[in-house]
Amino acid sequence: MKKSEAVRRHLPTSPFKARTATPCKHFALGDRVTHDAYGLGRVIGVEGDTAVLVDFGSRQERVAEPYTAMYHL
Repeated sequence: MKKSEAVRRHLPTSPFKARTATPCKHFALGDRVTHDAYGLGRVIGVEGDTAVLVDFGSRQERVAEPYTAMYHL
């Protein structure tokens, strides 16, 4: 049996903090980035908001969204 995916909402009287939405990461051509698995690199291609092509020196990788392991420098 599958659980229904109900949207949880924060009640104003709740003693717990409301969850904040994480901001979307946007990358542009030439941005310097670091990746947890690949290391330092530079963005050489952008495919809309779905993926970026990054040159990590020894190889080029296409990193798809969500960019959880990649950060701006």
